[in-house]
Amino acid sequence: MDLIPNPDSPPSEGFFASFSSSSSTSSAAAAATSSNPSQSQPQQPQSPSRYESQKRRDWNTFGQYLRNHRPPLALSRCNAAHVLEFLRYMDQFGKTKVHTQMCPFFGHPNPPAPCPCPLKQAWGSLDALIGRLRAAYEENGGRPETNPFGARAVRLYLREVRETQAKARGISYEKKKRKKPPQHGGAGPSDRSPPPPPTAGASATSPPFIT
Repeated sequence: MDLIPNPDSPPSEGFFASFSSSSSTSSAAAAATSSNPSQSQPQQPQSPSRYESQKRRDWNTFGQYLRNHRPPLALSRCNAAHVLEFLRYMDQFGKTKVHTQMCPFFGHPNPPAPCPCPLKQAWGSLDALIGRLRAAYEENGGRPETNPFGARAVRLYLREVRETQAKARGISYEKKKRKKPPQHGGAGPSDRSPPPPPTAGASATSPPFIT
């Protein structure tokens, strides 16, 4: 007589062992994924700073200027004269009114009426532009000793622009000197040492009698 297996009988222990093992493995994997979500999501690159973005735009503008030069000019052949040429070219995009000596508002910081004097780049804008281009030149393979943006002629030109605009606009570009904090090293009234005691042989003056 054949034995018919009972459908209500529990499965074998091997089934439970394999099931519990697979369940624990999948649970561990899910826990690892939930505890470290950065592994499944790619990290987004950080956006460049405002200074880096402006430096890239300035470098592209200077590169476009070299390409439009007649004849086109390679960066390796660029010198201080080309940098000064570029700065004068940038004056057409300036927004700062620089009065001429014939203008009645020459030296007036707040002119009361408009005048036909030209608009130019402010000295501060040109100085910051040269600083960014000087850094970009070396970051793009240029050598510091041949950097045309750090040439002496460029520094002298910027100094001349600063002095000319200061007179024409009636303003001062001099940095304000910081007030030095008061020094407490000297002996004040409270730091004075008390007078020395009288010597042993000296006689003390007796107070007068009150009558």
